[in-house]
Amino acid sequence: MIEKFLEAKGAVITGGASGFGRGVAYAFAERGADLVLVDINEELLEETSKKVAQKTGKKVIPIICDVSNSKQVKNMRNQAFNELDNVYVLFNNAGIAPGALMNIMRISETNFDSTMNVNLKGQWLVAKFIGRKMKNQKFEDTDLSGKIICNSSDAALTLPAELPAYTLSKVGVVALAKLLAKSLAPKITVNSICPGIHPTGIYLNSVELINNMIKSGNIKIPLERIGTVEDVVNLVVFLTSPASDYITGQCFPVDGGLSLI
Repeated sequence: MIEKFLEAKGAVITGGASGFGRGVAYAFAERGADLVLVDINEELLEETSKKVAQKTGKKVIPIICDVSNSKQVKNMRNQAFNELDNVYVLFNNAGIAPGALMNIMRISETNFDSTMNVNLKGQWLVAKFIGRKMKNQKFEDTDLSGKIICNSSDAALTLPAELPAYTLSKVGVVALAKLLAKSLAPKITVNSICPGIHPTGIYLNSVELINNMIKSGNIKIPLERIGTVEDVVNLVVFLTSPASDYITGQCFPVDGGLSLI
């Protein structure tokens, strides 16, 4: 049986239409949470929201929002708190990776700016506006007012030269989570995760593409397999559960040991 530790609690997931966001949406709803899913892909967001609601029976509200736009983020925050009784969990997950295979001297200013705006500024805006209201919440079953999980990347640990803007943005996310953890303690825990190589949108959801990349790049993963969405979902669920209530400001790789090499 799945423990319903998110019953009567709300969750906001950015980048919720696909990949890690979609996987976490199912996992949160199965554990009792009502959801707000945030994305800019309206068609996919509507599809995912309907499927999660139908499978779990929970309330799932789709909200179109560009997380790099402060006005849209404020409106999203207001709608989320109006639709949900509370927001106990924020999975700060939205991200992009334009300009791949370009080194730091060749990436365009446009790609650099868009990557930093979505991946780093976007996570800061969402955490700031939701965290301000989150910290005043009270729950009968916990002394905490909420939990925030920021999605960074294994790139923040390995610094791949072919993903310069993405790498810099994800290094920033690790630091952002630590700063948020200091500012929002003792009522809100904030941690970051660093996924490795998983078949999500950044790899066009293609295992074949990933395997070709690993072979051509002579990439060695100590656990000798690529990651799955479920590997990341399991970590996010742990960081949302009561088992992690005394953990904050930490960065958790989930990469099969890739960052060890």
